[in-house]
Amino acid sequence: MTSTLTRPSTGPAPLPRGSGAPRRRTRVLALPEARWALAATVLFLLALPLQLTGAPVWAWGPLYALSYATGGWEPGWEGLKALREKTLDVDLLMVVAALGAAAIGQVMDGALLIVIFATSGALEALATARTADSVRGLLDLAPATATRVGSDGAEETVAVGDLSVGDTVLVRPGERIGADGRVLDGASDVDQATITGEPLPVAKGKGDEVFAGTLNGTGGALRVRVERDPSDTVIARIVRLVEEASETKAPTQLFIEKVEQRYSLGMVAATVAVFLVPLAFGAQLTDSLLRAMTFMIVASPCAVVLATMPPLLSAIANAGRHGVLVKSAVVMERLGQVDAVALDKTGTLTEGTPRVTDVRALSGLGTDELLVLAAAAERPSEHPLGRAVVDAALERGLALPVAEHFDSTPGVGVTATVDGRVVAVGAPARLLLGASDAGSARAAVLAAGLEDGGRTAVLVSVDGTPVGVLGIADRLRPDAAATVASLTSLTGAAPLLLTGDNPRAAARLAAETGIEDVRAALLPQHKVVAVREWEEAGRKVMVVGDGVNDAPALAAAHTGVAMGRAGSDLALETADAVIVRDELATVPAVIALSRRARKLVVQNLVVAAVFIAGLVIWDLAGNLPLPLGVAGHEGSTVIVGLNGLRLLREAAWQRATA
Repeated sequence: MTSTLTRPSTGPAPLPRGSGAPRRRTRVLALPEARWALAATVLFLLALPLQLTGAPVWAWGPLYALSYATGGWEPGWEGLKALREKTLDVDLLMVVAALGAAAIGQVMDGALLIVIFATSGALEALATARTADSVRGLLDLAPATATRVGSDGAEETVAVGDLSVGDTVLVRPGERIGADGRVLDGASDVDQATITGEPLPVAKGKGDEVFAGTLNGTGGALRVRVERDPSDTVIARIVRLVEEASETKAPTQLFIEKVEQRYSLGMVAATVAVFLVPLAFGAQLTDSLLRAMTFMIVASPCAVVLATMPPLLSAIANAGRHGVLVKSAVVMERLGQVDAVALDKTGTLTEGTPRVTDVRALSGLGTDELLVLAAAAERPSEHPLGRAVVDAALERGLALPVAEHFDSTPGVGVTATVDGRVVAVGAPARLLLGASDAGSARAAVLAAGLEDGGRTAVLVSVDGTPVGVLGIADRLRPDAAATVASLTSLTGAAPLLLTGDNPRAAARLAAETGIEDVRAALLPQHKVVAVREWEEAGRKVMVVGDGVNDAPALAAAHTGVAMGRAGSDLALETADAVIVRDELATVPAVIALSRRARKLVVQNLVVAAVFIAGLVIWDLAGNLPLPLGVAGHEGSTVIVGLNGLRLLREAAWQRATA
């Protein structure tokens, strides 16, 4: 890739690099699940202090009843519909357990159970709605209108949806391209990070392909022939890929839910038997009902569910304190199952911002003097490469003289007069075209060496004589190599590099980080294919990325992780987890933490099973007093809860990062 430096434009101001579509956000209370959960919670919080302060039953009883109704009717109804399909839903069992608790006087416990499940359902509905918002908002990356040029040269503004294959559209500087097509005339730099993830704008000229939703730079206008129907653009296909992958991904069940159906059916059948069998032998109705209710309480799946959730929720909280947002307990469990990792390049393994990495001076100039000349000439430029050169000079504390007579040619570079000398900065292939002197030959060799190393070479000449070459690259994150090594150790296989960037830059980065399998110059659908190939081979793949172009792969993967600081809205919403502070080393740490949580889940299930078995045997073989049964049930819950809370400690994260 060569540098292409441009002049400032007097046209429309471009959108910030990487800016996405306007954010569409479903309001929380627009969701019926959220409104019902809020109502149940408020009613519970009103009733609780009244009960605890000894108010009469008529004061707090109706409030609890309304809490049961508002929070429990929807899961109860869904559970009944599932029951018609011969499936016993956990939500129905929780409602039954809550009603059973109320029937034997444990009204507050049952109401709390209802509130917890209603809130969980509301959070799940909100996450689903926000993902749908981002998918729909992605379509806003493509402009609503385009300037169509008729055969007679007349221009008209039309809706993008009215464009047809073969139409010619005019894209002015600073505008987004309205359709996939090919450049007929003009030259400019196009920021296509939303499609390919490349960190730098790409020079486009006659015959080059461009994509809808990408941003024309300030270099000049482009005339583009439409080659795809608006419904089949790359952006539209990204939307379809995300939607399809999200719909086809099998719903995950937590570990306990895998045995939930059989356990729940057995518990219901046993409760009925505990009630009916004594009656058949002449027992009193009240005694049989009390024994059955006691049995339902001590054998309730609540204890088993609570044995599962505290370790996962504690791990989520601990990860959150260290900058990793894990969106649900389901995701936390899935993280520990990962045995293969695919990494994006730009913005994930790298910082996503071009920086000067090499300053090679010729003709006796010092490196600082070379950088001053180049930065002074580039200072009026808006191009990312120009900004990188200026930033490098300012970081060294160099004073920059004022440049005069600034000019820019897309695809070539910039020229300016600095201290009475004409300084040119730009693409070596263009600035050295036709030159055969020894200085030019040496500059060409330096530039070729930098480009072979995966850097962008920028030539600097003074009064027509090459005086140096700058190397510019996207800088590797400091913890990238260590993260790759940790992921290799955890999963038993080196990560795969998936990038839309050019093969040379990808190969250089892979060599620096220890990655062997590299897939470069990929469009979003190609990343999905690579992920699915791995998953078809039986691997549970984690994809780590940051851009719109990564969103389909994030959705298709077993687990998707997005980089938070510069991540696109769609990537952040599609991903299962977000690295909020962009600390790449937290990726292997959260995998290790998830595996630790899984071990604690197993420990808790054993503890819960021992308590349940002991209390059930006591109730069936002897006469377990109801208060003692409730105490034993709650005692087991406290024990497994405290065990799970061990993952809140700082030591748990330190062990995960070791």
